[in-house]
Amino acid sequence: MEVKQVLHMNGGLVATSYANNSLLQRKVISMTKPITDEAITELYISMNAPKDLCMAELGCSSGPNTMAVATELVKTVRELCRALGQQPPEFRIHLNDLNGNDFNSILRDHLPKFQLELRDERSRGGRVSPCFVSAVPGSFYGRLFASNTLHFIHSSYSLMWLSKIPKEVELLNKDNIYMASASPRQVIHAYYNQFRNDFSTFLRCRSEEVVSGTGRMVLTVLGRRSEDARSKECCYIWELLALALKQMVAEGVIEEEKLHSFNIPQYTPSPTEVKEEVEKEGSFGINHLETSEISWAAWGKGFHAAAAAEPDGNNVSGCMRSVAEPLLSERFGESVMDQIFDKYSKILCDRLAKGEEPKFVNVTVSMTRK
Repeated sequence: MEVKQVLHMNGGLVATSYANNSLLQRKVISMTKPITDEAITELYISMNAPKDLCMAELGCSSGPNTMAVATELVKTVRELCRALGQQPPEFRIHLNDLNGNDFNSILRDHLPKFQLELRDERSRGGRVSPCFVSAVPGSFYGRLFASNTLHFIHSSYSLMWLSKIPKEVELLNKDNIYMASASPRQVIHAYYNQFRNDFSTFLRCRSEEVVSGTGRMVLTVLGRRSEDARSKECCYIWELLALALKQMVAEGVIEEEKLHSFNIPQYTPSPTEVKEEVEKEGSFGINHLETSEISWAAWGKGFHAAAAAEPDGNNVSGCMRSVAEPLLSERFGESVMDQIFDKYSKILCDRLAKGEEPKFVNVTVSMTRK
C-alpha cells in the first residue's frame, strides 16, 4: 500500500464524511488554543510590527476545522494590533494536505465563509488588511515551501500518520492491524523507528522553510503518556476495529490473507519521544511540551448537534469511519464497508455499555526556530 496515495479523510458532505464527523478534532483544537495564541502573540511581538505574516496549516483535511485555526490566528493578531495601535499585517495562509484531500470542498464551502467573516469585520470598523489563501498539496515529509518564508506553522492530529508501513510490520504483525499487546517486539521497534525517521525528516524540512530566529511551530499529535507503545490508551481504538475485521474473516466475507497484510500507518508518540527527536534534530527550541486528554464522549453527532453525554459506540464508529475508510476500502473493497462498521459499532457499544471510559491523549509541542 502506497500510503500517500490512499491516506486521506472521507471527503464531501455526506453522512460518513470527515466534515460531518470531526467534532472531537475541533475540540482538541479549542483545548490547545491557549498555546497557539501565546505562540502567535510572541511571534508578532518579536517581529516588531511586521508588514506581512506567512502561515501554514499542515494536514488541513477538509470540513469546518480547516479554516478554524487560521481564523483564530488572524483574529488574535488583529486584536493585538488594535491594542498596540498598529496596522495589521497582510496574511498569507497555506493549506496543506496530501493530494487525495478534498481541496475542492475547502475552496467551495469553507473559504467563502472565512472571507465573509473578514468582510464583516471591516464593516464593523475593524482595522483589516488583505488575507491570501492558497492550497498546497503534497506530503509534509518533504519540502513544501520556499526557504526562509514561513513565520508560523500549525498542525493538529496529522503527524501521527506515517509515510509508510515498515516491512517488518507487514511480515510479522499478521494477527493485528496496529501495535497491540500481542505484537512482536520487532513490530514495535519498526513502528518507532519509522516515526523517528519521519518526524526527523519533517523537522529538517520545516527548518529550511521557517524564518530563523523568530519562526514558530505548534504541533498537536495523537499520542500517549505511557512510555509503552502498546499501551491501551493509544492502541485500543484499533484493537476493537481488528476484532470486527476478524469476525468478517470468520464469516468468509473478507480473505484472511488480506487482513494479515493490512496495518495502520500510524504511531502515537509519548512526550519523551517527541522531545528526544526535536532535540536530536536541533533546529528548533521547545517552548512548551504538554499532554492533554479528551474522552470518546467528545465524539458527538456533528457540529450542529449537541455532543452525547456519554460515549456512543455508533458515533465513535462513524467518526473512525470518516478517518479510516479510505485505507480499509483500498484493501478490502468498498462493498464491505457498511458491514465492517456495523460490526465495529456493536463492539464499541458493548464495551462502552460495560462502563469503559476510554480517552485519547494529545501531545502538544510549541517550538521556535533557532
